[in-house]
Amino acid sequence: MSLIDWATGLHGYLFIGAMLFVLGIIGILSRKNAIGILLGIELVLNAAGINFVAFSKYRTAMVEGQVVTLFIILIAAAEAAVALAIILRFYRLKQTIDAGEANLLRN
Repeated sequence: MSLIDWATGLHGYLFIGAMLFVLGIIGILSRKNAIGILLGIELVLNAAGINFVAFSKYRTAMVEGQVVTLFIILIAAAEAAVALAIILRFYRLKQTIDAGEANLLRN
């Protein structure tokens, strides 16, 4: 198996998905900024979508991977809208988007 065959086959897609997943987890764990955490979550969801589509293309003849990926994209869009609304409200209250300050919302 040559490098080109490996990169364009299932292994290449899984490698890209794994790299996106690792970058997303690093982003979630290392950021204190709420928007940075949100971007990390989006990377993890995109990695899952890439894996579903890759397995659907190379392992089965069914369309289940694309359908699941469509649902992931829809859920990610809804999650982004709700999270941005919460972040904007938090910014209006505290004048910061630092996730460490969120514990001050308990009253």
